[in-house]
Amino acid sequence: MKQSPETADTGEASDPLDDLPVAYVEIDANGNITRANRLTRALHSSDVGELIGMPIWQLMPIDEREQSCAAMASAMMTGEFPTVAQRTIYTSSGAFRVHEFHRNLIRDAEGQPVGMRVITVDVTDAHKARELAERNCRWLESVLASIGEAVIVTDALGFIRTVNSATEALFGWKAAQLNGRSIEKVLPFLKFVSESQAHLNFTMALEKQIKGVATMLDHERREVKVRISTAPIVDKETGFTAGVVTIMSPAEEAC
Repeated sequence: MKQSPETADTGEASDPLDDLPVAYVEIDANGNITRANRLTRALHSSDVGELIGMPIWQLMPIDEREQSCAAMASAMMTGEFPTVAQRTIYTSSGAFRVHEFHRNLIRDAEGQPVGMRVITVDVTDAHKARELAERNCRWLESVLASIGEAVIVTDALGFIRTVNSATEALFGWKAAQLNGRSIEKVLPFLKFVSESQAHLNFTMALEKQIKGVATMLDHERREVKVRISTAPIVDKETGFTAGVVTIMSPAEEAC
């Protein structure tokens, strides 16, 4: 059988793990790298030196090393299956990248953990997108909390997704008590008079903007008269109605 140039030059048999489409390493019970495939070697700058024998957390930022070392020690002690973890790695691209670590224990003949197999997947772009979404979410939560009128957001089925603190103050419900419940059941209308004299129901609110004055029941089942304005929430990408936003204020204080 004819040898490949790489095999012929080095005299070493090729490692089948080099054909894996992901970075793969094996580490011993102390966290030292004992095996690394081709993509792993390409992932790291030559400046870090020889990978074999190096503690794996040495490739991570200083502030993540202690956490990684502690997780490794815990896995070796308990023998529990390690969960997927995210770690930051300085790569040959000259930048830190976020990787998911998919880990599995290496066990000896007695079943005791003696090391770990690790497959790493670059999730930097997804990580940045999630961080951006979380920042936007926190920003919207801050905006919602700053609105002086009661705001209730429901999905297309009428289940409450979120409310602001003004809603809690107006009706005496905590947000956790309202979220996930049907708005028509938890905040029922006793009476509603709209500008068009039409009776308000959730189906109508999905179709168009509605304004009027309603008499509702609060947490203590007391009547509360509010000025109410609803508008459908339309998904910009699909054009479908995704829910309804409702704004309410005490009727006697409204202009």
